[in-house]
Amino acid sequence: MISFSNVNYSIGGKQILKNVSFTVPNGESRIIMGHSGSGKSTILRLILGLICPDSGSIMVDNLDICGAREKEKREIRKRIGMVFQDGALFDSLTVGENVGFYLFEHTKMKIDEIEKKVREMLGFVGLSDEIIDRLPEELSGGMQRRVAIGRALLSTDPKIMLYDEPTTGLDPTATTNVIALINRLAEVKHVTSIVVTHQIADAFEMADKFIIIDSGEVAFDGNLTELRQSREPRVVEFLEPFRETIANVRKIDFI
Repeated sequence: MISFSNVNYSIGGKQILKNVSFTVPNGESRIIMGHSGSGKSTILRLILGLICPDSGSIMVDNLDICGAREKEKREIRKRIGMVFQDGALFDSLTVGENVGFYLFEHTKMKIDEIEKKVREMLGFVGLSDEIIDRLPEELSGGMQRRVAIGRALLSTDPKIMLYDEPTTGLDPTATTNVIALINRLAEVKHVTSIVVTHQIADAFEMADKFIIIDSGEVAFDGNLTELRQSREPRVVEFLEPFRETIANVRKIDFI
C-alpha cells in the first residue's frame, strides 16, 4: 500500500505540493493527472524516497519511507520498478544486457541462465527475442519503453510499478502496446501501479481510479463514475476538452 498523509513539499520557497493525501491499496492502479508543473512527477520521487516532504508522512508497504534508515529504504526500493519517459536504457549495452543488468551485477547466476530469463521477459513484454543483441538506438520509442519495463520487472520482481509519462512521444501503435502491457502487469502480476501522465486519452485506458493534481493540491481522487459526475470547478476545467473521451473509455490489448 502507498499512502500520503497531508504531504507538503517546497523548493526554493515555492510550494510544490500542498496537503496532499491519498491511498493506493495493494494491487490497485492509480492515474495521476494534472497540468504541467502541477507536482505530478514530484510524487513519484517522494514515493522512492529520493526527496522528503517538509511535513506530512509517506508510507510504502507500512514503512515511513523518509523516516526509515538507509538500509530499510534500499529494501523498499527493491520492491519498486520505475519506468521513465525516455526509458533510461544504457546506450552502450545491448537489449539483453539492459534487461538482465540487475542479474549480471547482483546475482551469481550463470550467463546462459540469465539469457534464458531475458528471452522469457522479452516475450512477456511483447517483444521478439531476436532483438536481444541490438542497441537501444536501433529500437523504436515504443520498443525502448517495453524493454525498460522488462528491465524493471527482471531486476527486482517489483510489487509496485511507477511510470512517468510512459506514452509521451509514442506513435499510436506503440502507445497501444505500452498501455496494454501496463494493464497486463496489473491484471497478471497484481502489481500496484501509479502512472503519471498528461496524455488524458491514454490515462482512461490504464485505470479506473484517478487523482487530479491542480497547483499542488488534490482536486479529485476517485473512480471513473465519480470523475464523470464531478462538478468541482478545477476538475471540470481540466477535463472539459476530453468529455467525449471519458464517455467512451475502453481497455485495449496488444496489436
